[in-house]
Amino acid sequence: MSMLAEKSSDRPVMNRYETLFHRHPGNPILTGKDWPYSINSVFNAGATLLPNGSTLLLCRVEDRRGLSHLCVARSANGVDGWQIDREPTFIPDVERFPEELWGVEDPRITYMPELQQYAVAYTSYSRGGPGVSLALTKDFRGFEKLGVVMSPDDKDAALLPRRINGSWALIHRPMTPLGAHIWISYSPDLRHWGNHKLMLEARRGAWWDANKIGMSPPPIETSRGWLMIYHGVRRTPSSSIYRLGLALFDIEQPEKCLIRGDSWMFAPEAEYERHGDVQDVVFPCGYTLASDGDTINLYYGAADSSIALAKGSIRSLLAWLDANGHSENSHDRRQRHR
Repeated sequence: MSMLAEKSSDRPVMNRYETLFHRHPGNPILTGKDWPYSINSVFNAGATLLPNGSTLLLCRVEDRRGLSHLCVARSANGVDGWQIDREPTFIPDVERFPEELWGVEDPRITYMPELQQYAVAYTSYSRGGPGVSLALTKDFRGFEKLGVVMSPDDKDAALLPRRINGSWALIHRPMTPLGAHIWISYSPDLRHWGNHKLMLEARRGAWWDANKIGMSPPPIETSRGWLMIYHGVRRTPSSSIYRLGLALFDIEQPEKCLIRGDSWMFAPEAEYERHGDVQDVVFPCGYTLASDGDTINLYYGAADSSIALAKGSIRSLLAWLDANGHSENSHDRRQRHR
């Protein structure tokens, strides 16, 4: 809550904002001290529910060289009692996949019912920069790597769980000299991609999400459309601030944005989010949904140093968008991005 004083009145105006995600009191739920082998930090975990109801996190782990690999942590309740693989689960294979030379990062997990497998979209860091790679797995013990599918500079990617008009859909964030916007591409086979379409533009000017945005966890399928939690980066003289916003997209035309929130809805506030290897960062790569179909457990990297958990409600997120967003039709977009 903030207090603003109007010049025309001696009475302050209370400007309240709604809390959509509530941090777990035990945060951070995973740190480098929990790891069974020597690492620098753990953050930015993909997440999924397993058939037995337990939670699996595929965590980005940075070693003491500064390079990243992925490691699985499992928990019966998704909060504590984590069972962490005794050695790295998913490591760079530079001989067969040279694009992984400088590590693999920031996985997003999507279960694909048609394939009866989990798809992992991750960043592969090559000499040319970060690109998007895909892998398939049934059990998070063995992986079929498909290789790089979006060349550098591209990241923040996830697959939709089902085909759209006969094609698989990949959301990703290419970087260009003109900005970093969210795109969607289509494929018949997960290997060859085209029909690229712009989904969501970074705004311009002084907005909290100007110039650089990216999808955070995979979009959530709702009765009203694909609900996306995305991050926006605000550059300041001392650093950059990573905050989260919301947007809703058409269920059969995912490139069509229906509503976009104007303000951010979650931002670094806690000590473990504001101070770490990279200050002022909240960066979710995964979520799980409770059995009620409404409660969302959001797993996010905090200051590139730990993994934290926050709980919210899908209904509340949609209601907030209705109250705090606008239609992304061409006229609105043209006016708001000038």
